[in-house]
Amino acid sequence: MAGAGAVSGSNSKDVVDGVEGFAVAVVREDAKWKVTALKEPALSDLAAAERQLLELRAAGAVFGLLDVDDEFFIVIRPAPGGARMLISDATAGVDYDVAADVLEALNIDVPDIDPDELDDVDPWEEGDLGILSDLGLPDAVMGVIVGDTDLYADEQIGMIAARLGFADELGRVLDTLGH
Repeated sequence: MAGAGAVSGSNSKDVVDGVEGFAVAVVREDAKWKVTALKEPALSDLAAAERQLLELRAAGAVFGLLDVDDEFFIVIRPAPGGARMLISDATAGVDYDVAADVLEALNIDVPDIDPDELDDVDPWEEGDLGILSDLGLPDAVMGVIVGDTDLYADEQIGMIAARLGFADELGRVLDTLGH
């Protein structure tokens, strides 16, 4: 993984420190999916991402998908008692502040791994594999998606979108973002 502790920006392909990625909000209302890009701070600032998701105030399901540098992804689902989260690679907390913030929110310590040895460590997820189960993505299927380490984060997010039925909507937003 490339070091990217102070990443800023989110919705463009060329971001500070060479980090690429995207942050989107996904809303399901009246049996229809709507995908919109989150504003720039969402990719590097977990609190900003949560705030933007809460501001949507949709009657249906709302969650965020963040692809950080195609290295890992984060699913955030706001809830009254605090957001539910899933990070696809807990080892990303060593190099990425937003990943460390997710682990902190989950009350999990950042792995004590030498950054030079990250390539030798198998990634593992942390958080709620059942975060989207009520929408049609069982935790077992999410586990298979997260566990496929041969895929880039955007490909894993694409699998989530295809499984839930919003792949076309996601594709249109990513096209507008140049991703």
